[in-house]
Amino acid sequence: MLFNSLAFLFFFPAVALLYWLLPTKMRNGMLLISSYYFYMNWDPVYALLILFSTATTWMCSMGISKSKKQSRKKVFLSVCLVCNLAILIIYKYLNFFTESVFQAFNLFGLRMDIPHFNLLLPVGISFYTFQAIGYTIDVYRKTIEPEKNFFTYALFVSFFPQLVAGPIERAKNLLPQFHTIHKFKSEDCIEGLKLMIWGYFMKLCIAENVSSYVDAVYNNLSNHNGTSVLLATFFFTFQIFCDFSGYSLIAIGTARCLGFTLMQNFNHPYLSRSFREFWRRWHISLSSWFSDYVYIPLGGSRCSEKKHLRNLFLTMLASGVWHGANWTFIMWGGVHGILLCANSLKRKFIKLTSQNPFVVFLETLATFLVSMLCWIFFRANTLSDALLAFRKIFTQPGQLYNGAGKPAIVLPILLIGLLMYKEIKDEYFRKPHQYMHNSNEVISILSTAILVVIILSCAQFEGEQFIYFQF
Repeated sequence: MLFNSLAFLFFFPAVALLYWLLPTKMRNGMLLISSYYFYMNWDPVYALLILFSTATTWMCSMGISKSKKQSRKKVFLSVCLVCNLAILIIYKYLNFFTESVFQAFNLFGLRMDIPHFNLLLPVGISFYTFQAIGYTIDVYRKTIEPEKNFFTYALFVSFFPQLVAGPIERAKNLLPQFHTIHKFKSEDCIEGLKLMIWGYFMKLCIAENVSSYVDAVYNNLSNHNGTSVLLATFFFTFQIFCDFSGYSLIAIGTARCLGFTLMQNFNHPYLSRSFREFWRRWHISLSSWFSDYVYIPLGGSRCSEKKHLRNLFLTMLASGVWHGANWTFIMWGGVHGILLCANSLKRKFIKLTSQNPFVVFLETLATFLVSMLCWIFFRANTLSDALLAFRKIFTQPGQLYNGAGKPAIVLPILLIGLLMYKEIKDEYFRKPHQYMHNSNEVISILSTAILVVIILSCAQFEGEQFIYFQF
C-alpha cells in the first residue's frame, strides 16, 4: 500500500481511530494485524518472508540471551546472519551474481547462456532485514535486553509507517514504545499531520513533477545533449531527496499521530559543507547502521590511518551494494568512499573551520555540485550510460530539451526554490529541536493552508512508487 494512494487515505484514519478507541491491551495486536495487512497489499506471499526474518531473529536472540557460553552465542548469531542475509542474496543479488560470473567467463571465450531466475524483489526487504539483524547484534552485544513477547517483537519489525523504506529503527528506541501506554495528545497529532503534509509536498509536487523529465533524458541519453543531461541530473538530485525524505516525513508523521516517535532520517543534507557531514545528514538511519555494525567492527578510526581509510572505503562500498544489484550502485558507493577518504585526509592536513559566510557558501556549493554529479551513477541504467552522461555534460553542450514545454521546467524549479528556502530557514534560523513548528500559531496555520493549496494545485496524483521501495 502506497502512502500516496487512495487506499492509504482510508486505511490510516481507520487505524488511528481504532488505535485510540481500543483498550490499551488490544492496541499492539491491532497494529500488528494492520501492519501485515498494509504489507500484504503488495503481495500476500511477502508476509511469509517478513515472518521468517522475524522468527529467526527472535529465536536466535532468545538463544543468545539464554546461552552461557560465548561460543554458543556466536553460533546463534551466525545462524541469524546466514538466514537473513540469505534472503537478501537470493531475492536481491542472485541474478546479478550469476550474470556477472557468466559475463566474466565470456571474457575468456567461454560462451554460456546466462541463467535468469524470475524472483520478484519483495518491497522493503533490505530495510526490515537490517532492522532485525541490528536487533540481534544488539542483544549479542548486551546493549539491549531481548524482547520476550514474540508478537511485540513482530510489531517492531513490521510497524507499518516505517516498514518498507525506513527509517531503520533501533530496538532501544522503538521497542520500549510498544510497552508504553500512549495517551492522545492533540499537539502530537497536529505536528504529525504537518510532517505528513510537507512529506506529501516533497513527493507529489517535486519528486513526481521532475520524474518525467529525468526519465525522458536518462532513458534515452544518446539523443540528448550535455545541457539537458545536466538539468536532468539537477532534477534527479532533488527527485531522490524529495522522494525519500518525503516518505520518511510521512512515516514519522504517521507514527507521531499514533503517539510514537521515529528517528529523524534527513537533516538538510544539501547544506552540508563536506562529505563527512553529508553522510551524517543523508539517510541517517542507514548511515548510523553501517557505522555501528560495519565501520566500527572493521576498526573504525581507532587504528592506523591506512586501515582507517580502508574502513571508510569498504563501508561505503557495502552501502553501494546495499542499494542495489547493479554495478552503477557499487560505483556510486565506491566514489563516495573515495570522497570520504579524501575528506579525512584533508581534515588531517588542512584544518579549516572558518565561519565566514562566503567560505561556508563555497564549501556548501562545492559539496552539493560534486554530490549532484555522483547521483549520475545512481540514476544511470548502466555504467556505460553513466560515462556517456559525464561525457555529454563536459563536452557536448547544446540547446535545452524542453520536455512537455517550459512550464514543465519552470514549475519544478520554482518548487525546488521553495523547498530550499525552507531548508535554509530551518538550518540557520530554526531554534534547536523545533521541527515543522512555528511559535506563531497564526503563521503556522496560514503556511500549512498555503502548502495544502500548493499540493492540490501542483501535485501529480499518479500513484508512483517511492524510489527506495526497490531497495
